[in-house]
Amino acid sequence: MFKIAIPAVAALGLIAFAAQSQATGSDVQNGVAPMGWHLSHEGSMAKLAYGVENSDQLALMMTCEPGTTQAVVYGDVRPASPRQTKASFSTAIDPLSGGLAEESRLSVRDPALRQLARSGKLRVEADAGQFELSATRAERRLIDDFFAYCGSDRV
Repeated sequence: MFKIAIPAVAALGLIAFAAQSQATGSDVQNGVAPMGWHLSHEGSMAKLAYGVENSDQLALMMTCEPGTTQAVVYGDVRPASPRQTKASFSTAIDPLSGGLAEESRLSVRDPALRQLARSGKLRVEADAGQFELSATRAERRLIDDFFAYCGSDRV
């Protein structure tokens, strides 16, 4: 029972923290590292993530290869888009839950991702409901870089 309860509580805490940090607009939350958008590269893959930088505390991560039009989406929150398709194969172990990470695919031209590129706001959904993740001016440059790298600078 604890194998399910502890990861579920941790995931809900991360989702609540993400929603609270967006609601207050504050970067300092009682000594806890702030959540935000981060871009990294691993080999030829670009990774755009919303979470605590340099940690496993991620609410959402999107990856792509250069020139592709599909982003692979992982995490406890997902872009609020009916066009997401679930992957048909298992992925790596999710460090938050200890189970298989849920993976889906979404076109980088999807309206939800276009909104992120245009306004720096992404409507997401989770088990706890829907909310919005927003990006600072500096984070919006990272988001633009991600979409340009994916091969769709005209998102």
